[in-house]
Amino acid sequence: MQGMLRGKEGVMSLAQGIVHWAPPPAVAEAVARAAAEPDTSAYGADDGMAELRNRLAEKLQKENGLEGVSVMVTAGANQAYTNVVVAVLDAEDGAVLFAPYYFNHLMAIQMTGGSDRVVLGPVNKDFLPDAAWLEDKLAEPSAGPRIKMVTVVNPCNPTGVAMPADHLRRLSAICAKHDVWLIVDNTYENFTYEEEGHPAHTCVSGDHVVNIFSFSKAYGMMGWRVGYLSYPPRLHGELMKVQDTIAICPAIASQKAALAALGAGSAWVQEKVRGLSGNRRLVLGAIEAALGKDAVLGGSGAIYLMVKLPVEDDFRVVEWLTEKHRVCVIPGSACGSPGMVRVCYANLASAGCQEAAERLRAGLAELKERGVAA
Repeated sequence: MQGMLRGKEGVMSLAQGIVHWAPPPAVAEAVARAAAEPDTSAYGADDGMAELRNRLAEKLQKENGLEGVSVMVTAGANQAYTNVVVAVLDAEDGAVLFAPYYFNHLMAIQMTGGSDRVVLGPVNKDFLPDAAWLEDKLAEPSAGPRIKMVTVVNPCNPTGVAMPADHLRRLSAICAKHDVWLIVDNTYENFTYEEEGHPAHTCVSGDHVVNIFSFSKAYGMMGWRVGYLSYPPRLHGELMKVQDTIAICPAIASQKAALAALGAGSAWVQEKVRGLSGNRRLVLGAIEAALGKDAVLGGSGAIYLMVKLPVEDDFRVVEWLTEKHRVCVIPGSACGSPGMVRVCYANLASAGCQEAAERLRAGLAELKERGVAA
């Protein structure tokens, strides 16, 4: 996407999964102090500062119901996932992703030599991972690589679907039954819309479960690169090997920034998330006005909507929208879903989002009527 946008002026992005707000004010103050503190420039503990890990353990227990777990701080949730892939998968092991999937998860497995061992599972009519398919897949005699890991995102990137607690528990039970790791990416844990009747975020735990979390979206700290893992103690040694090899330790300044962000608390985050409801209405209304309600899929959580296009070549549509209508979205093919696009409604403040939504509406309406050759 960066290559497509390079050199183009005035393009508004509904593409990259970011939020439009800055971190809590205490973050800047903490970083200013950290610049003068000698330990900021030194190596730290591989798995993160003890003070931060302790605070995260308290948060995990209080807000996520996770107890008896180990905590590791990472350079963002993507590094956290890569750590898990390297620690859990051997050369002959298979891994399940559900399409539409988060493209960086696929790339992490591919980069570690697993491109031919990725098993793509389907989603059901509600765009949830198909639990019946997973049960059958894990139970069948293996004709190829043994599946060792299943990944889900809750709420989901790219679909924006929040997973009901009973569905997540069913997936966990299936994985436990077949001695398979369940990796749950909770990056969007705070982005739920229960007041509209959608599921609240929940976590599962167990000796087979690894949970991934992030400061990027909730606290507007994308560039600070802070994520963390909650995992069974038995995985600690392998994860520490990976952490020491890839990062040695997370950046100390970023960890101090994360500590300050935690001080603002979940109430600060919830206020920001509530402010997205207007953006979501704007973007949803624009898509429905152009293509109809049946074209919109997902949207019960996270910061995304998936849109079914009236044509199959989603890459060409994205290129055309960028060039002609000066608005950018993500092609569904990047997520294993050709003929669709992913739209983010959190990366612009209200006025900018309104303008971007109108550009998207005009583009999709023209696409439906005339196609991309117009």
